[in-house]
Amino acid sequence: MNGTGGTQMVDAETEALQTLHRVFGYEAFRGAQGEVIEHVVAGGDAVVLMPTGGGKSLCYQIPALVRPGTGVVVSPLIALMQDQVDALRALGVRAGFINSTQDFDERRTVEAELLAGELDLLYLAPERLRVEATLDLLSRAKISVFAIDEAHCVAQWGHDFRPDYLALSLLGERWPDVPRIALTATATDATHREITQRLGMPQARHFVASFDRPNIQYRIVPKSDPKKQLLTFLKEEHEGDAGIVYCLSRASVEKTAQYLSDNGVQAVPYHAGLDAGTRAVNQSRFLREDGLVVVATIAFGMGIDKPDVRFVAHLDLPKSVEGYYQETGRAGRDGLASTAWMAYGLQDVVQQRKLIQGGEGDEAFRRRAAAHLDAMLALCETASCRRAQLLGYFGQEATAENCGNCDTCLTPPKTWDGTVAAQKVLSTVVRLQRERGQKFGAGQIIDILLGRRTAKIIQFDHDALSVFGIGEDLSEPQWRGVVRQLLAQGLLAVEGEYGTLVLTEPSGEVLGGRREVRMRTEPEKPARAPRSSSKKPAAVVDLPPEAVPVFEALRAWRGAQAKEAGVPAYVIFHDATLREIATARPGSMDELGTIGGVGEKKLATWGEGVLSVLATLD
Repeated sequence: MNGTGGTQMVDAETEALQTLHRVFGYEAFRGAQGEVIEHVVAGGDAVVLMPTGGGKSLCYQIPALVRPGTGVVVSPLIALMQDQVDALRALGVRAGFINSTQDFDERRTVEAELLAGELDLLYLAPERLRVEATLDLLSRAKISVFAIDEAHCVAQWGHDFRPDYLALSLLGERWPDVPRIALTATATDATHREITQRLGMPQARHFVASFDRPNIQYRIVPKSDPKKQLLTFLKEEHEGDAGIVYCLSRASVEKTAQYLSDNGVQAVPYHAGLDAGTRAVNQSRFLREDGLVVVATIAFGMGIDKPDVRFVAHLDLPKSVEGYYQETGRAGRDGLASTAWMAYGLQDVVQQRKLIQGGEGDEAFRRRAAAHLDAMLALCETASCRRAQLLGYFGQEATAENCGNCDTCLTPPKTWDGTVAAQKVLSTVVRLQRERGQKFGAGQIIDILLGRRTAKIIQFDHDALSVFGIGEDLSEPQWRGVVRQLLAQGLLAVEGEYGTLVLTEPSGEVLGGRREVRMRTEPEKPARAPRSSSKKPAAVVDLPPEAVPVFEALRAWRGAQAKEAGVPAYVIFHDATLREIATARPGSMDELGTIGGVGEKKLATWGEGVLSVLATLD
């Protein structure tokens, strides 16, 4: 490079790498991190799409440390700001936050630190930027960078929508010379464009990392007795592991948490109906304790930096692929083997269709919601690789046709010609409507096909219909699968609050024999993750046998340190760092300083303690 500008860029790049090593304890950037950081340090705006666990936070933390002034992080995660600040302080970063949980004196102290240039990073909730006093405070400080975290909140049809995010374009208007970086773990092209437009960042450079999370195994099972299925999954594959279970309703959250607790799985509920104190305690326990399961609505999990979440389970169908991807992405941030497991059935499809039809919003909103649901159903019903389907949704191609780590690749499902079965269902719906002027839900349709003389069948004289008993070739679960797939393919629709079934325009093509209907046969034995018979924790798998007791001793020591400091264990050291220490067995402070994740501050604070543990095992 020639001239002063080139020299400055080289210096900035060198300083960024030095900061990475000195503060965070790593030798090199991962993926696009280095490119993003170089661009922002040079003063450019950036929109960054990276999967959970991909290292997004470094993309704004290092520019904030390298550029003069304080980096301001706009984040909706008020309940986690204290933990985020604690984790940064453990690294020697001067961090603070201002939000509604603080009293007047606490806020004044942080404001004074900001104005004195004593903060590297300041976390703010988006609503603070609608207060003129906050804007005035920032205008009196030296700002190095604005980071807008969880930027998908800008999208009106995104998840966890926060109206306060819509006002954030003012940052570019009021501070045109301060670079902005918007970050999210998930966005389709449409959401991506909306983030850019709403934040007023037309000149921003876009960085899109691969959305593939190869360490996560994706599995979707037919729903029969979901709580029991979940318990079997946890007992057989994830006993003693930390994880998150998502349910659609608060009542389901409460019942599921109680059921797991009654059956020997340590579980707590989390939803908006609980008082703030209970939510805070349960979240804190999840962050600080090993092996706790949180059963939650989607309100839980965004921004949680717990690296050892070994599974994410869904007992209800998510509303969109984006929501599903972001929720499952909370598993396996440490790169170790994890599972995304879902129980999915006919009632999920009916319920989601009903919610869309009866929900608030205009026709355009309903169309978008239906399109999101259709994409989610396509992922559930696919007979090909789930990972490829997931990546395709985000406009990315899978590296291989068969990923080898999803249920459809581990146990490829068969497909069958379901045209005749589809015609039987559709004919039953037609007969009821045309001959009787009636509409019914899936249960009555299936009872008619199976020739069951239930009280309801007799009451409505449905055993006199010509279609009565024509479906005895299939079982009830098989018919439920047929109806579910007809709904998923848009060949049946749900109507009204009772979820009655009606025909759609394409139904006529099937009834007239002009369209074939292929259906997915569920495997008799669902795919399972290969697990060792000793049920060793994932963090111990692949460690040399002699390193396992060292790792366990280091974990016990870390637990004691975390309890004493009042922080989550991963704030001290991640499992990945302990694994490397247990394998390398460093014998001096210098050698310990070469381990990934051991920066200068952590080495000074906990280095002697680590070496003492290792010395007792020699």
